[in-house]
Amino acid sequence: MMAGLIVLKPGVDWTATGGLFDWTLEFLISRLSDRQAANHLQEIVDNNLGSLWVDDLPAAAQREIVSLWRDGLVAAGEEHLPETEHKADVVRHLQDLVDATYSAGILGTSDPG
Repeated sequence: MMAGLIVLKPGVDWTATGGLFDWTLEFLISRLSDRQAANHLQEIVDNNLGSLWVDDLPAAAQREIVSLWRDGLVAAGEEHLPETEHKADVVRHLQDLVDATYSAGILGTSDPG
């Protein structure tokens, strides 16, 4: 299984197993109001492209993505990911992605600016 890479900005990225990468994008696909951005994410999943460069997307979509991740990704992981001995580590890894959105300095939709 290939790994997946999410680049928030050059020098700030997150890697995961292919399955978790796809799950993380699918979390966004159903929630994004920017359907063009959602379709782009769907293409990445469908074609096993294995990487998402967030700064390739329009600024509004970037803000929505980081807001969705910050507001719900970890909780969704806790609720929906399979119960395995690795689940706690996987949920912590999702938290690492959320933390990286702050390191990257990407504003969410509710942030001033």
